[in-house]
Amino acid sequence: MKHICFLVDSIFTVGGVQRVTRVIAEVLAKDFDVTIVTLDQPTLIRKDDVLTIRHFAYPDTPQWKLPLCKAYSYLYRKFLPQNKFTSDLYAHSSFPAEKRNALAKELQQGHYDAIIGVHAPLAVRLAACKNHLHGTKLIGWIHNSYEALFGEASRYLGPELRKHYEWQLDKLDETIVLCQHDAKAYHIPTKVIYNPLTLIPGEPSKGTSKKFLAVGRFSPLHKGFDLLIQAFALFAKKNSEWTLDIVGEGDEEQSYRSLIAQNHLEDRIAIHPFTNDIQNYYSEAQIYVLSSRWEGFGLVLIEAMAHGLPIVSSDLPTSKEIMGGFGIYFKNGDIEDLSRCLQQATAIDWNQKSKEAMAIASRFDIKAIAGQWRKIINE
Repeated sequence: MKHICFLVDSIFTVGGVQRVTRVIAEVLAKDFDVTIVTLDQPTLIRKDDVLTIRHFAYPDTPQWKLPLCKAYSYLYRKFLPQNKFTSDLYAHSSFPAEKRNALAKELQQGHYDAIIGVHAPLAVRLAACKNHLHGTKLIGWIHNSYEALFGEASRYLGPELRKHYEWQLDKLDETIVLCQHDAKAYHIPTKVIYNPLTLIPGEPSKGTSKKFLAVGRFSPLHKGFDLLIQAFALFAKKNSEWTLDIVGEGDEEQSYRSLIAQNHLEDRIAIHPFTNDIQNYYSEAQIYVLSSRWEGFGLVLIEAMAHGLPIVSSDLPTSKEIMGGFGIYFKNGDIEDLSRCLQQATAIDWNQKSKEAMAIASRFDIKAIAGQWRKIINE
């Protein structure tokens, strides 16, 4: 039996990437011996009857070395000619030998047949350990969209690191992205594997509640809940019946509550914490709204459609790839256009759209997606 490893920042915190990684790992554990190496704090780690969970922590870099590493990293990003040689030097300055060797040692002792680095930064760090992992298939699994990683407005990496990441990812045996649009954007070979539906759907929506629903982490800008609240405020001036439920947690919660109060919508918009019974919210909603400014893969779209919900979404390439002509799309970041689409959604043939939604969701069955992962690992 092959032994495979998922290298992750976190597996025990709440988030779509964590949920997808765990579900894929658990299904693959039927055919492989699966280990998850996580950077989670030890206090979060729990015993698992299906997967082997290992905690890893990087050692500190000596204080005398830090200024040298930071200096080279700054020069590479701002001034040096960017080529594969300077990229390799940057890979070492941004991931010093103490940390690199410790990670390589952790991964070596597992004698893994394949290691999957989850998220772009860990995939690149996995590439930096390649010389220590001979005979192991190394796979990068990129969860952010290409634009979110390397676009001009990126909050993650930015355009100055595009070539570096592509050169380093190209050292891996495979790079997996989440949609065809991103596969075409990269300048290196990639393969596309969609994320699967990760939950067992609850009762299908009856389509009578007059409730909009949005779900996601409250991180700055990402999910666009600020846009959604402002768009709903415009919508509410002409509509007195529909309400909005937002389910999530994070640093931006207070700013959202303030925005709701400013628009005097406390009786129309409710914020709820994350729950293990998220299916209840999908079942009780009538329309799902994805207001994100960017997405690697809109997993919540699949979850919502599995409950029969029609979708209003920002016109992201990944949303259009998942839904095609099914979705009601607004111009990304455009509050007035989102408000218009909310109004449009209240007048659709809901029963017909609900049937279409469930048919689309069925394409993302976990068994089919896991089969693609098995093929990649076994090749």
